[in-house]
Amino acid sequence: MSDAGSVVEVNGPLVKVRLPHVRTGEQVSIGSLALTGEVLGRKGDEAIVQVYESTETVRPGDDVVPLGHPLSVELGPGLLGRIFDGVQRPLDEISRLHGDTIPRGISVTSLDREAVWHFTPRPGLTVGEQLSEGFSLGEVPETESIVHHILVPPGINGKLVELAPAGEYRVEDTIAVLHGVEGREHRLQLFHRWPVRVPRPHVRRIHTAEPLLSGQRIIDLFFPVLKGGKAAIPGPFGAGKTILQHQIARWSNADIVIYVGCGERGNELVDILNSFPALKDPYSGRSLMERTLLVANTSNMPVVAREASIYVGVTLAEYYRDQGYHVVMVADSTSRWAEALRVVGGRLGEMPVEEGYPAYLASRLAAFYERAGKVETFSGRRGSVTLIGAVSPPGGDFSEPVTSHTKEIVRAFWALSKELADARHYPSVDWVDSFSQGVPIAAGWWAQQISGAWNQRRTEALSLLARDAELSRIVNLVGPEALSSAQRWELEGASLVKEAVLQQSALDEADAYCSPRKQFELLELVMQVFDRGRELIALGAPVQELAEHPVLARLSRAKSTWRSDETDRLAEFAGEVYEALAGLHSEYASSQEAAS
Repeated sequence: MSDAGSVVEVNGPLVKVRLPHVRTGEQVSIGSLALTGEVLGRKGDEAIVQVYESTETVRPGDDVVPLGHPLSVELGPGLLGRIFDGVQRPLDEISRLHGDTIPRGISVTSLDREAVWHFTPRPGLTVGEQLSEGFSLGEVPETESIVHHILVPPGINGKLVELAPAGEYRVEDTIAVLHGVEGREHRLQLFHRWPVRVPRPHVRRIHTAEPLLSGQRIIDLFFPVLKGGKAAIPGPFGAGKTILQHQIARWSNADIVIYVGCGERGNELVDILNSFPALKDPYSGRSLMERTLLVANTSNMPVVAREASIYVGVTLAEYYRDQGYHVVMVADSTSRWAEALRVVGGRLGEMPVEEGYPAYLASRLAAFYERAGKVETFSGRRGSVTLIGAVSPPGGDFSEPVTSHTKEIVRAFWALSKELADARHYPSVDWVDSFSQGVPIAAGWWAQQISGAWNQRRTEALSLLARDAELSRIVNLVGPEALSSAQRWELEGASLVKEAVLQQSALDEADAYCSPRKQFELLELVMQVFDRGRELIALGAPVQELAEHPVLARLSRAKSTWRSDETDRLAEFAGEVYEALAGLHSEYASSQEAAS
């Protein structure tokens, strides 16, 4: 540990200190309140420190004590089901000790030191074995849904000389002793620490062939993201970004969900805390909180801690990935994180570029999203981290720096439209501006698990929606009379796609989550109706008669009429629809024959 120093100058969240030999990235303690900060850089004997709390009472001459380690998180049992602030302080424990406010300088351990966990050594593991980093020493049942694997921390390799038997242990108890290859003894506990700005190592990246299923039709059917992929949700205020992220967090088929509230309003996180414990995981039938971890640094919390919260969240995600789990991390929002970079950069006097952001904005964004991926871990397991970041462009301008850079990095882009939101069309994902580069791979999964017609039907539906946009412009200019019957039916078909497939209510018990099977059957039914309607139009059926047919009104409501486990009843309804259309087809075919 370096020698102690003193404060030289205070500039908002940045403090200049005189601290010889301190390392860049090292954490320090400042003043009588022991405020925690991180060294951004140094010049000679002086260093610049960003402080994670208000520096209101910090004065020149105050003591600065180096802590000897970078910003790190505690990794071990007891993380799931909890909510932490931007530097991994448990907010539930702070609330218990200090009420509704977070005192400055408070120091609370991230993991409960008194909690007792049942550790079971790995079967067949014996003293004398050579162990390497990432090797599983045993397991702890963290929740009813998740088994926590206790791993040899990265960078540690050696011979096992001591192994604790099965029993009850606290996180600081020694459960194994390794004699390292460098000759040093390593006493391993149920937890370890890892620096948040350093990606956790793995053996290799591997290709993924499975989509992350969100239960949202506009995403899963049209713009899928793969497990281990990276996606963005850009949209202006009021377009529904947070609701869509909540839905993904609630219903995705990931093993672990990490939700990072970065600079957003506190009431949005309160909604998660109030709703998640009462919701059931559609895959396990248990509480969603058993597989969920929250990191909260809301708009009223320190801006510097906001910048750190993103890295805390992704490091926690990588930790569970290394245990062989598929993790989805939702960041709300990366725009607020970028604003923190802009604040710090401005106070450092760095030359601003686009809209005041520092020149390294794009590289920082790329480095963050690069931590997504599916990997082979050192334990031989396969796990993944899927990163989904919300972007809040001012005024909905997608050309602004954060959105434009993010668009170049991600592989799925779910652009939210204020116009759709104003029309009460939710999720307000614009099918024109959105894209997914994972469609070719996702098509293989859909063909194997659901239907080989998925990609064809998806393409046909998107083409119909694009045609709808063209025809709508014509109608706005010259009126509907300028369209042929076939063109008017295209408008009706596109409207049916929007109402029966794309729209999905987060408040509808039957429709909030939609299984892949139900998703495809709804899409197939709508496209079959459109195709058969075109045949009827060719036979002379009036568009108005088809549009007002009772089965089409029922079709628009089918998504909320039957739950995902009632696809057999949906299939029965589809049979009724086809029968009704077949009756019309016979009627108009006979009329046409008689006329000829």
